[in-house]
Amino acid sequence: MTYARIAGIGSFLPEKVVTNKDLEKMIDTSDEWIQERTGIKRRHIASEGETTSSIGLAAARRAIADAAIEPGDIDLIIVGTTTPDKIFPSTACIIQRQLGVRGCPAFDVQAVCSGFIYALDLANRFIKTGGARTALVIGAETLSRITNWDDRGTAVLFGDGAGCVVLQASDKPGIVSTHIHADGEYEELLQVRYGVSVGYDKTQAGQAFIEMNGNAVFKRAVETFDKIARETMADLDGAVGDIDWFVPHQANMRIITAAAKKLGMPMERVIATVDEHANTSSASIPLALDQAVRDGRIKRGDTVMFAAFGAGFTWGSAVVKY
Repeated sequence: MTYARIAGIGSFLPEKVVTNKDLEKMIDTSDEWIQERTGIKRRHIASEGETTSSIGLAAARRAIADAAIEPGDIDLIIVGTTTPDKIFPSTACIIQRQLGVRGCPAFDVQAVCSGFIYALDLANRFIKTGGARTALVIGAETLSRITNWDDRGTAVLFGDGAGCVVLQASDKPGIVSTHIHADGEYEELLQVRYGVSVGYDKTQAGQAFIEMNGNAVFKRAVETFDKIARETMADLDGAVGDIDWFVPHQANMRIITAAAKKLGMPMERVIATVDEHANTSSASIPLALDQAVRDGRIKRGDTVMFAAFGAGFTWGSAVVKY
């Protein structure tokens, strides 16, 4: 049987950092208020000239080096992003060109904060069915470009960054299970209301910003993580002990804590980077995974669960033998 396993991982964060203290000078907020409600202390912000493709490329190059492969080995590129460089071509195609790779499928997935899980699920299916043998799965975002820095309800929440994994075909177990879902009923609770076919003149005027009903989103996120936990545990015959590490989407520390409780996972087995990175949407899971691998917490052979919840609403999970 063919499996897809993680052969390499890499991440990239812009050099510019905006702390809560910096935000105190910009809007009516405080470091104490932000940390109490979100757990966030700082976030990385893309500088002028940095784009989703450029930070995604940097993460991809590090993952390629970590996997000890060459760009020419890659036969599939999927980018999870809600902040592409251009309307078209896809950010994946732009990264493909910058890597010097030609001919293989390259496309973006737009599932907002669940984008990396969606992309991982698709790449896994390609590899298991023989459609690819070496895939780049990237989550990359420049959310600062759609953040209203005058809105204290959202300005404190988001940051920029990118993470990437190299998936390769293997005869050893890698990705154990994946699940992806969506329910468009909740479209207006978390959105950027303007786009190409609706209010494009407003996007050109810089009025297309993230809008969120925070309380409603928090409630739905916690309820959905309960569904994710049940679905995942069913795959593992209910054996919570089989999961060594939980790497959730890094949206809010209260949501992460509630999700860990639903899974029965002690917090010392939960990878949380939201304090340093804020919410980087589709980039948050690979960013957190890379940090935990680099600092020695997650080791080869460990079983890791990813879970995400995002606008749409979308949600999903993956269990991976790292």
